[in-house]
Amino acid sequence: MTNVSFKGALALASDIRSRRIGCLELLDYFWERTRRFNAKLNAIVVDDLDRARTRARAADAAIGRKETWGPLHGLPISVKESFDIVGLPTTWGIPGLKDNCPSTNAVAVDRLLDAGAIIFAKTNVPTLLADWQTFNPIYGTTNNPWNPSLSPGGSSGGSAAALAAGLTSLECGSDIGARSAIPHIIAASMGTNVPTASSQ
Repeated sequence: MTNVSFKGALALASDIRSRRIGCLELLDYFWERTRRFNAKLNAIVVDDLDRARTRARAADAAIGRKETWGPLHGLPISVKESFDIVGLPTTWGIPGLKDNCPSTNAVAVDRLLDAGAIIFAKTNVPTLLADWQTFNPIYGTTNNPWNPSLSPGGSSGGSAAALAAGLTSLECGSDIGARSAIPHIIAASMGTNVPTASSQ
């Protein structure tokens, strides 16, 4: 595959629907990039590869039946560590929460799954999501993919670094006080805020 790492998420979703690329094939592609490049970046800190591969196979089978789960059908994505996913740790980088595994998904996670996405990983955060860099005592430091001696910012530093390095097709971060915007500027990736009912 060529020109996949930095192809837009909607374009990749279109490629899946038109069967130019398979869901499992695309998941394995991004996971191989993660294996190759994440050691120096520490952007992705939790994986859910077994469940993701099971869902990717089901997504491929659905495409074969000409069924579509939603606009993100079969798209392998990552989410910020602070978003709850059943069966995966949500710690916010706090050592006392290192064994915290929620029993329900965050609303954003459920909406992504309802749209057909395949969540295969979680990305790093600063402790309490409360810093302009991305370090916590559980997962360590995330580095900037353009220069690993520098920070990608925070608090969505893992999010921005994963996108900028082409480790994921799409990332769900969070933002308050430019905690998503600044990392995406520093890491030279693309981020956007989704309006909520209270901001419209």
